[in-house]
Amino acid sequence: MSGAPATRPPLLYLGAEDVRRALPMRAAVEAMREAFRDLANGAVAMPPRTRMANPEGDEVSLIMSSRSNGISRLGVKLITLYDRNRTIGLPLAQALFMLVDGQTGVPLAIFDGASLTALRTGAVSGLATDVLARPGGAVAAIFGAGVQARAQLEAIAAVRPIREARVFDPIAPAAEAFAAEMSGRLSVLVHPASDPAAMLQGADIVCTATNSRTPLFADGDIAPGTHINAVGVYQPERAEIPAETVRRARTVVDQTGAALEEAGDLLQPLAAGMIDRSRFDLTLGDILIGRAEGRRSPAEITLFKSVGLAVQDLYAAARAYDNALRLGVGRELER
Repeated sequence: MSGAPATRPPLLYLGAEDVRRALPMRAAVEAMREAFRDLANGAVAMPPRTRMANPEGDEVSLIMSSRSNGISRLGVKLITLYDRNRTIGLPLAQALFMLVDGQTGVPLAIFDGASLTALRTGAVSGLATDVLARPGGAVAAIFGAGVQARAQLEAIAAVRPIREARVFDPIAPAAEAFAAEMSGRLSVLVHPASDPAAMLQGADIVCTATNSRTPLFADGDIAPGTHINAVGVYQPERAEIPAETVRRARTVVDQTGAALEEAGDLLQPLAAGMIDRSRFDLTLGDILIGRAEGRRSPAEITLFKSVGLAVQDLYAAARAYDNALRLGVGRELER
């Protein structure tokens, strides 16, 4: 004889501000640490993401899903990226994410996926910086002045004693607005740079958060000991990082299979014979679980290449949902 039906948990909607309240950056970095450890240990199922492009326009839609036995949750995200949105005053990325209980299949929450994506992408760069950058790194250089660039700077400032940050964007007013906002938000000196070479002089940590089709700087401008987070592009035909820099750097990827499909920063020098296939083998998770070393010397150039993984959304959302319940954040929806 069956007992009374179980009480279903509340179904929440977390908008952009709710996501930020429920998951501060330091907590997001720790969620990414857990995610990449579980991924490396085989506790995560994550099929390749589905990509739908409009051949008549610069539009891409992605469907990303994953399941974790480690936290007993699963989730799916639909994200669209429409370049023309910039010309009509809309954000490039639009997205929703749904979090589901892994034991019952009951939906738990719906998230503003754009803010979740920005947060988790910044957080994984913060994690990579914590693992790979020199401990005393204090000068940051940020390419791009959008939502993701802001998350990048916030994340590296959460793990390193950043005292100065520089930003370069071809749209000068965007860089100026970025500098003013982030200086106030982080209590760090942030200023626009006149050109990439000037920005990179003396930089310890570099983040690229653009959709550039071609490299953003000259290889000679990257000094020994620099750590680079390359997160902006995920298409084989685009690259933010010069092939010569990739050849010089010790490369760490988010996941080997995903990088082999999408990481133009690595695929282009591979096709040119400048690097070999082994450059795709070292993952962030390998370092976190002790299968590989992190930074090996102060002079080593390290490059973290991320194309973005569904497991990042899942663990960020799971941590945010638990915090939201505790803090009373979000709006409860009718089932």
